[in-house]
Amino acid sequence: MKRWLIGLLIAALGVAIFVPTVLAATEIQVVVDGQHVVFPDEPPYVDHRSNRTMVPARFVSEKLGAKMKWNGQLNQVTFSYRDRTIRLTIGQNQALVNGNTIKIDAPAVIKNNRTMIPLRLIGEIFQAQVEWDAKRMMAVVTTSAKISKGTWIWDSRMIEKDQDRILGFASDHDVTAIYLQLNRDIAANAYADFIRSAKEKGIRVEALAGRPDWARKSNQDQIKTFIAWTLQYNASAKTEERFDGLHLDIEPYLLSEWETKKKTILEEWIHNLRFIEQETRGSGLKITLDVPFWLHTLKVPDTEYSLSAWLLEKFDCLVIMDYRNHALGKDGIVDNAQAILREASALNKQAIVAVETTKSSEGDRVSFYSKSVEFMEQELQTAHQELSRYAGYDGMAIHDYKSWAAMVGKA
Repeated sequence: MKRWLIGLLIAALGVAIFVPTVLAATEIQVVVDGQHVVFPDEPPYVDHRSNRTMVPARFVSEKLGAKMKWNGQLNQVTFSYRDRTIRLTIGQNQALVNGNTIKIDAPAVIKNNRTMIPLRLIGEIFQAQVEWDAKRMMAVVTTSAKISKGTWIWDSRMIEKDQDRILGFASDHDVTAIYLQLNRDIAANAYADFIRSAKEKGIRVEALAGRPDWARKSNQDQIKTFIAWTLQYNASAKTEERFDGLHLDIEPYLLSEWETKKKTILEEWIHNLRFIEQETRGSGLKITLDVPFWLHTLKVPDTEYSLSAWLLEKFDCLVIMDYRNHALGKDGIVDNAQAILREASALNKQAIVAVETTKSSEGDRVSFYSKSVEFMEQELQTAHQELSRYAGYDGMAIHDYKSWAAMVGKA
C-alpha cells in the first residue's frame, strides 16, 4: 500500500522517472499489473533528449481501458478515461486534461507511423503507479484496483429523461448496483427499459424505499404496499427487466422521540423487520438494509445481542453508512466499518461500505462534498485495500448519484 501511495505522490509532484541514455538501444520491458506487455508493432524506447521512456499510444487504450481517437488533420491523440479527457498534440510540451492545460516534459511524437507518448504520463493522468527497475530495464505499471460500487437514485424521474447519462456515468465509475427509489407514478415500462439497459452493462437495480417512521407498527401497511408492488411488477416483467432486490433505508434514529423512547422504537422496528422477512421469503429478491456504522453498539431489546448481527442473520446484506471523508485513523472509514464487517464475515453475509458526497451540516470530516474527485478516489482505494481482508466485505457505495455526478462535473 505504501508503494502505491508513493507512486501517486510521485505522479502528483511531477517527479521524473529517469532512464539512463545508454539503455536506449536495449530492449525495454513493460509490465502492467504483473503481466508482460507484448508490443508487436513499435517497441518502447528511451528518448535521448528527455531521457523519458516512450510507449505506443495504443498501449494506453488496450491495457488501461481508455478510449483513443486520432485526428490526423490536427496531429492530436485524445484519450477518454472515466471522467477524464486527455488531448496530446504531436510535438507540443503540453496536454489538455478536461480542458485544462498541463505542462509535460516530453511531447508525443510519431515514430514509424506510430504515435508514441511518455510512459510517465500514465502515472499522472491515469492514476497508476509507474516504477523503473534499472537492473532489469523494466517499467512496472500498477493500476488502481477497480472497486465495485453502488449508488442511490432518489429522484426516479431521472430514469425517464437521463437514462443514457446515468448508465454511462455508472459504467465509467465501476458502478455495479443502482438503488432506485420506487415511484409508483412512473410507468412500468420506464422501469423495464432502465433495468434492462442497466443489466446489459452488468449493473443490478434494487427497488429503494423507506422512511424513519417505517419503524412504527402503525406504518406497516406502507411497507406491505412497497413489497407487494415490487413483487407484482417482477411477476409481470421479463427476467431481464426485473428488480434484483429490495433496498430499505428506514433509519428510525432520526425520529424526534428516538432518545426518549428508544426501546419502544427498537421493538416496533424489529417487529416490522420480521414482517419484511416474512413477506419477502421465497421471493428470490436480495434484501439489503442501510444502517449506521455504530449499529453494532445497539442491542436487541432485553438481550446482549448486537442489532447489526441480528439484521445480518435475517437479511442478505447491510450497507454501512460510514460517512467519513478519510480512510485511516481514529473515526475513519476503515476504523468505523470493521465491527460490522467482522460480524458479516462470521455470519457468511455481505456488507457494503458507503460514503457521502452530499453537503453535510455534521462537520467537515463527514462528506467528500468539498473535496476533489481525485482525493475521494485515493481515500476509497486506501479503504478498499484495508477492508478487502474481510470475507464479508462486498465493495463500496457512494451517496448519492446526483451529488457524486456533480462532483465529477466540477473536476
